[in-house]
Amino acid sequence: MKYTFGLIGTGNMGGAIARAVSRTLKDGILADRNEDLAAALAGELGFQSGENQEAAENSRYLFLGVKPHLVGGMLASIRPALEARAEEPVLVSMAAGLTIAQIQELAGKPYPVIRIMPNTPVAVGQGVVLYTAGENVTSEQLEGFLHVMGKAGGLYPIDETLMDVGASVSGCGPAFVYMVIDAIADGGVACGLPRPDAVRYAAQTMLGAAQMVLETGKHPAQLKNEVCSPGGSTIQGVRTLEQRAVHAAFMDAVISACDKNAALGK
Repeated sequence: MKYTFGLIGTGNMGGAIARAVSRTLKDGILADRNEDLAAALAGELGFQSGENQEAAENSRYLFLGVKPHLVGGMLASIRPALEARAEEPVLVSMAAGLTIAQIQELAGKPYPVIRIMPNTPVAVGQGVVLYTAGENVTSEQLEGFLHVMGKAGGLYPIDETLMDVGASVSGCGPAFVYMVIDAIADGGVACGLPRPDAVRYAAQTMLGAAQMVLETGKHPAQLKNEVCSPGGSTIQGVRTLEQRAVHAAFMDAVISACDKNAALGK
């Protein structure tokens, strides 16, 4: 096989995947209907660029990085290239809401499919990749996939029935977190901090707090309590957030995202 990694769709999420994979290997090909976009990213990362058919013909792991509503048309266009292959590719789908069975149906054959839900921080090696493999994915194929994605961040197997839920937390979550960083930084600016400093402090604080959760194993509520001294400033800030129902608002954001993910496959 000419390429280990192939990607069709080099938008925000596809581009993030390409950046993650580029840390592990360079035998890859990027394709997009915007040929200039694919060529520019390929040149930056050390990959080749080409058309969808070329990626379909020559990639061991063919990542499908197009929007869910475009997957059917894209797979129909490359179906002859897939069928002509001597060795079946592993299709890696990141289309929210589309099941493994639906991907196989759209592809016209029960190809081995790994369904993933990555998030954009994979671009800097600190992402989350939820994955579930179809029944006909061999252990060797799965091991190869995990190697390809090895420097993306955390790789977590998940039951396919929970993929839409997990995607609402890790896939949509960065947007929610960026809103928090922006809001905290705005508060700092309102109190006199220069904006670059406020953003840097807020982002590093978010990074450190997340690392505390991962490394200590403590519940986030416990860690929050440990910051809140009796009669101190932090508990007053927490009180304000509770008055504004921020906790419930973030819960509702995840639930809304989950409902939308589930609807995408219907």
